[in-house]
Amino acid sequence: MIENGKILQDLDDVIARGSSESRAKALWHATDVLVGGEFSEEQIRIFGDVIVRLTEEIEEAARAELSRRLAHSNNAPPKVVQMLAFDDSIEVAGPVLQFSPRLDAKSLIANIRSKGQPHLLAISRRHQVPVEVTDELVTRGNQEVVQTVAANDGARFSDFAFRQMVKRSETDAVLAERVGLRKEIPPQMFAQLMVKASDAVRRKLERERPELTAAIGASVANAAGQLYSKFASGQESYLALKRAVTEAHKAGRLNEKSILTYALAHKFEEVVIGLSLLCALPLDVVEQTLTQNNRDMILVLSKALEFSWETAMALLFLGAENHRISANELEDLKAEFKRADVRMSRGILQVYQSHWRAAEPERALSPQLH
Repeated sequence: MIENGKILQDLDDVIARGSSESRAKALWHATDVLVGGEFSEEQIRIFGDVIVRLTEEIEEAARAELSRRLAHSNNAPPKVVQMLAFDDSIEVAGPVLQFSPRLDAKSLIANIRSKGQPHLLAISRRHQVPVEVTDELVTRGNQEVVQTVAANDGARFSDFAFRQMVKRSETDAVLAERVGLRKEIPPQMFAQLMVKASDAVRRKLERERPELTAAIGASVANAAGQLYSKFASGQESYLALKRAVTEAHKAGRLNEKSILTYALAHKFEEVVIGLSLLCALPLDVVEQTLTQNNRDMILVLSKALEFSWETAMALLFLGAENHRISANELEDLKAEFKRADVRMSRGILQVYQSHWRAAEPERALSPQLH
């Protein structure tokens, strides 16, 4: 083994017979040798076992120093890093939580679920924060934690995390701005954020993110022609469907029950036409929402129209690939639908309606079905 095992044997002797002072010196010697050398994972593991034994009786200040020395090292023994990361003292845990490359996502999630906000704050500052970790941070973190991870360029976010941050930004202008400035925020999330944001934040985001403001309009306007080409081969039958649904709407017979019946029967064209009329959105925008399986927008439209979960679920299945949704996904969608606010959903719908009205002059130049 390393130098015929002499170093480790000497350390074992110190552990067995040494004083507190000699054990402390041995700890720093072992740490320096480990950090500065090249060792196999098995050798690192053995060093880790020795270091754990040497730290059994050291005080908090010494544990904090050990954490600082090992925080940036690829040679840090995982067993030691875990011990330090889960220390109740943030002075001890902080350096490895923020910097150590030896902590995996599973360990970070366990730490988030069992420790306090200072530990979460350290994790939110890591150079790289994977999606599964940010999900936990935005769910369990306090205002400072969520603001910090939202500003972290190395953090990656799922749609779930963006939804959580958008919700929390309603009463947090700093968070709203930081979330809105994320380069990867989906346009539909940006639209929701703009509805919740204060006037000052909204103006700043419109100025700083003109491409996303335009993308909201693009998601409305750029679908032009998709529905028409889809039904071009059967224009006459489609027009008959459109007339029938429109007449039902004028007569006050187009309602949630109608949409539910169409969706359960997989009558895609009738659903598109019916939702278009009820939501005052163009046909191609509604069609795109369903064909691209835009679940967030499906839930927004359903909640804005005050549909029941049964109807929202039928629309989700209609837009899903092969009309299938896993049980776990469906439970998450149901919970999201129940949490959604009618007023906020109508606000998001109004954003899309306003972009449609702004795009109408250009759309008037495109071929239309009458």
